[in-house]
Amino acid sequence: MKEKKKFNLTTWQILALGYFTVILLGTLLLLLPFATTEGESTSFIDALFTSTSAACVTGLVPYDTNTHWTLFGQIVILCLIQLGGLGFMTFVSVFFTLIGKDMGVSVKKLLMASSGEDRRNQLLRLFKRILLGTLLFEGVGALLLSIRFIGDFGIGKGIYYAIFHSISAFCNAGFDLMGGMYGDSKFVSLTHYATDPLVIVTIALLILIGGLGFCVWDDLLESKFQLKKMRLHTKVVLLMTLALIILPTFSILFFEWKNPTFIDYSFGERLLISFFTAISPRTAGFNAIDLCTLSDSSYLTTIILMFIGGSSGSTAGGVKITTLFIILMGMWSVFRGKQDIEVGNRRVHNALLRQALAVFVSCLFIIVMASLCICTFETSNSAAGLKEVLFETFSAMGTVGLSMGLTPSLSVPSKLILICLMYAGRAGILTLGLAFGEKTHTAEIRKPVDTLLIG
Repeated sequence: MKEKKKFNLTTWQILALGYFTVILLGTLLLLLPFATTEGESTSFIDALFTSTSAACVTGLVPYDTNTHWTLFGQIVILCLIQLGGLGFMTFVSVFFTLIGKDMGVSVKKLLMASSGEDRRNQLLRLFKRILLGTLLFEGVGALLLSIRFIGDFGIGKGIYYAIFHSISAFCNAGFDLMGGMYGDSKFVSLTHYATDPLVIVTIALLILIGGLGFCVWDDLLESKFQLKKMRLHTKVVLLMTLALIILPTFSILFFEWKNPTFIDYSFGERLLISFFTAISPRTAGFNAIDLCTLSDSSYLTTIILMFIGGSSGSTAGGVKITTLFIILMGMWSVFRGKQDIEVGNRRVHNALLRQALAVFVSCLFIIVMASLCICTFETSNSAAGLKEVLFETFSAMGTVGLSMGLTPSLSVPSKLILICLMYAGRAGILTLGLAFGEKTHTAEIRKPVDTLLIG
């Protein structure tokens, strides 16, 4: 008699299913009639879209968050943002800690995969620091934002708005409650506060801290901020983050210098807006100016930043800055005729380059195919030009949330495509690839080597 085959899920399959479960739960809650201001159930596709966008910390929305959803609906969205930003496996570790049970080997593998930590014995300490750090940064952010928002909206609403936007910024979600405010139907995101350093700098710092990655925080504390003691990953993340702040900021400042939108601003205000416009695409989704007014150069810069994203094991999306760094260093090694990828006095394994190229190329391919499909579905939609469609697909795949206003007018098939992009962007292409493609048994015999002509 044959034994029944056990159905065991791999680490990657559990992670992929975990995000999917969170999205479905959020969808069911947002379908409830009292989740909307009109007291009627939202359509399933729009509830699913909003839940996916929140759980995948994206920020693309079919409805304005402030005017369409009640307080209950907004709190559901906020919980999904927090859960999606920190990762559901973080809350699994909290559960085990609260009930006083030791995590099994399989759970620890999941935590390592979700956080990016490669040292099993450091997991508990890391997740404690994640929770404490999150409470600290979101708390300080909310306090700073409340200084402005209490004056604008009153004590109760001001504190609530401060908490909501602090969590949304730290988790790189980009959801806001500013729609319909100030009697301006064109008011979008943080454009009313474009020249307010308190709001803009606070939101920008929350985005940056959330996008650095949990392992980077941990290493900074362990090394006591001494560069020599930091891990290579931390050094690369800090270097690339600094480069991706400075270069885009001054590029956008230069590209938009003669933009009519900038004419009434002083140099300091232009620099502040350019700084925020360079940070938000990686991958927060807030905007301080109308994105439709950007020059083609700034539009392309924004798309590139959305595609790159933040750091691995962080609240940010995108292909990740370490992926870009490995590819650039791999190119440099090839051009120098070297087989190994060398970073300082260290050598990086070539397997990382294969992974980085797989992520980079597959993400780009998926975005192109998704854009092609949406353009086909939206032939009768005058607002869905190639420029707008590309912006929306890059934003969805990078879990950014910046939009040129196209999402609400899209058809059901196009929204489903964006839902899939947001899910893939947050779960991770590598995670999904390994979830569906990883084999239990590897081939024991290596196939013969052959060659192809390159270049």
